[in-house]
Amino acid sequence: MQINVGIITVSDRASRGQYDDLGGPALKEASVGYGWTVSAEALVPDEKREIQRSIRELIHKGCHLILTTGGTGVALRDVTPEAVRELAVRELPGFGEVMRMESMKITRNAILSRNLAVVVEQALVICLPGKPSGAVECLGFVVGAVPHCIEVLQEVPTSC
Repeated sequence: MQINVGIITVSDRASRGQYDDLGGPALKEASVGYGWTVSAEALVPDEKREIQRSIRELIHKGCHLILTTGGTGVALRDVTPEAVRELAVRELPGFGEVMRMESMKITRNAILSRNLAVVVEQALVICLPGKPSGAVECLGFVVGAVPHCIEVLQEVPTSC
C-alpha cells in the first residue's frame, strides 16, 4: 500500500522566520527512506486552531499519515497534544508509550515528552518531538506498526 504522508512543523519561531525548520525536512527524509510519499508539508505556530486547520487540510489532500514535529514538551506554548486530541476519534496509547520507553534509553528527559498517536477521520496522526533527531528516532521506534494501522483505517466497512 502506498502511504501518503503530510508533515506539520509546529514552531512559533520557525513560522515567524526566526530560524530554519529542521524537523520537517528530517521527517521528510526519514519518510522517503521508508518508501512513503510526502504529499504535503506545513509550518504553523504553536496555536491549537492552526494545528487543527493544518491537520484537516492535509487529510483532505489525501494524506493517510500525518506527522507533527514540535509542541510536545512541557512549555506553556506546547499545545500540540491538546490540539490533536480534540480532533481524535480514538487515541492509540501504545505509540506514545513505546516512544517514551525507547527514548528513555537515550535521554532521561524523555519522561517529559508528550508524544502520542491518534486517529483523525481515516488518518493516523503521530505527534513527535521538535528536536529533529528525536523526531526521527521516535518515528523509527514505531514505524513497524504504521503500515498495518493505515491499511486497517483505509478499509471500507462491509455491512452484514
